[in-house]
Amino acid sequence: MILINLLPHREAARKRRREAFFASLGAAALCGGVIAGGMFLWYAAQISDQQGKNELLKTEITKLEGQIKEISTLQQEIAALRARQQAVEDLQADRNMPVHLLNELVRQLPDGVYISSLKQDNQVVTLVGTAQSNERVSELLRNLSNNSPWLTRPELVEIVAGSVALSPRDQRRVANFNMKVRLLRSSEVQKAAASAASAPGVAPAASASAAAAAPANKT
Repeated sequence: MILINLLPHREAARKRRREAFFASLGAAALCGGVIAGGMFLWYAAQISDQQGKNELLKTEITKLEGQIKEISTLQQEIAALRARQQAVEDLQADRNMPVHLLNELVRQLPDGVYISSLKQDNQVVTLVGTAQSNERVSELLRNLSNNSPWLTRPELVEIVAGSVALSPRDQRRVANFNMKVRLLRSSEVQKAAASAASAPGVAPAASASAAAAAPANKT
């Protein structure tokens, strides 16, 4: 016997495939939505955590900026205190500078040189005087440059020929000079003496100058 199926089986199969497609499409959409939601929640949690870290960093940075300002203020105060301390030490050291100046002038003035006036401006001393000749002025410059631990860098500003009347009939030619010299502080003398002592092959004159400077600094 031959059996013939007269039912619309193609349409039923097509309907089943369509339903299966839409079911799979809905399942895929649902899975995609779940995955997207999970990723959104994960990223949201990461962003929230990073924002929390950023806020913590901002708070710590604000604290550090305040501490840096305090440290800067302390450094300025320390610098001001050091400047005051240095000023006090300089004043204490400068008290004996006129004494050292007069002692050195007495020691270094050669015969035939006379100082008529001197003026001290901070550490620069201006000497005005008269010498019997230009050679005497040159000798004074050499003495101040090489033999004195307290005086340094002499500079001849002016030298003018003049005359002195010893009597109505006795006129002698002289050299009127104006020079400047730098007067060292006690700390500078000590540094120079230490450098001269530590240098190899120190000359005897330098050693003698350093020895002369040491007791003078204690006054």
